[in-house]
Amino acid sequence: MSFVATWEQHDFADVVRNVAGKTAAEVRRALGRVGAGLSLDDFAALLSPAAAPFLEEMAQLSHRLTVERFGRTMQLYAPMYLTNVCANVCTYCGFSAQNRIPRKALNDAEIAAEAAVLKQLGFDHVLLVTGESSRYGTEYLRNALRLLRPHFSGLSIEVQPLDEADYATLVDDGLSTVLVYQETYDRATYPLHHLKGPKADLRYRLETPDRLGRAGVKKIGLGALYGLADWRAESWFVGLHLRHLEKHHWRTRYSISFPRLRPHEGNDIAVTPFEERDLVQAACAFRLLSQEVELSLSTRESADFRDQAFRLGFTSMSAGSKTNPGGYTSAPDSLEQFAIDDERSPAEVASFLRTQAYEPVWKDWDPTYDGYRGNERDPGAGLAPLAHARRHKVV
Repeated sequence: MSFVATWEQHDFADVVRNVAGKTAAEVRRALGRVGAGLSLDDFAALLSPAAAPFLEEMAQLSHRLTVERFGRTMQLYAPMYLTNVCANVCTYCGFSAQNRIPRKALNDAEIAAEAAVLKQLGFDHVLLVTGESSRYGTEYLRNALRLLRPHFSGLSIEVQPLDEADYATLVDDGLSTVLVYQETYDRATYPLHHLKGPKADLRYRLETPDRLGRAGVKKIGLGALYGLADWRAESWFVGLHLRHLEKHHWRTRYSISFPRLRPHEGNDIAVTPFEERDLVQAACAFRLLSQEVELSLSTRESADFRDQAFRLGFTSMSAGSKTNPGGYTSAPDSLEQFAIDDERSPAEVASFLRTQAYEPVWKDWDPTYDGYRGNERDPGAGLAPLAHARRHKVV
């Protein structure tokens, strides 16, 4: 059963009203059920305005449950942007096709150079990010995965939605994780921000996590782009999506991210409020809903906020992120997708975590055999020979 059928049973405006109408008694009842299994109605109560006075209790529960399940560890990750070429016209993204910016796609040598920097920074898994363009689709991604597979224990992507067969092929090439954010689950809001291009197909995007599950992807990342519509209803729909996937693709791991709208190239748009306190409430509610889901905190947020919030249920944090192709090495002039806030280096983030008695973790998992582990004593070894590949392509 596709998630679309489940999604179509719920009206976004009705969910907004339902969450807004929850009472303190319903919040107390939901908190009393933590550990025994929360319903989506309980989840709505924890997301509601009525839960605001209970946020400290939610935060303490969230912290305790996270430590019990994941220990005092924090996975650190960084994205590697391969291309900013995009066929979509989206109101909130610097890569939007309507923006007159230099477009760039990394070649083999530049991919290797970016990888070498990330290895030297300590990362042993990498998240590959692209704009959405068929010009840099499955074959381009296969090539990147093949280049990087010998040097990283885990390979993830955040790219345009693909067909199930394409995902299965990428899994064979070493892909382990796919992040695919719905942006907004509100069928009225979605077309207002996705004006042209393949991303305008709301249904195809909604079906993507089901295709990932059937293709055997080990971990699927979900999320909404907070700022486009009511954050409480968006979170509830992400929870609905998570429950559907856990039921139908139970062999897969899941993660949730909380991206907030950030400054970007192009015209400013109206932003629906989603403050730091709201992000904390949403994250705690997700942890109480699921003790297994992984929660991610990105460099979109400030260093001060991340230093306070990381222990409230999060299991991974980005560090030292660059959001433009070649950003770690040779391309300061290519456009970033959005502006980051926490600009500390990975070493600085890791050092802070250690002062809080947390262990920074630089990989997702170990491979099942040693042939692709790379050189642990010299993490950049083996990447240099690729430096003789063709020059980068500017389009």
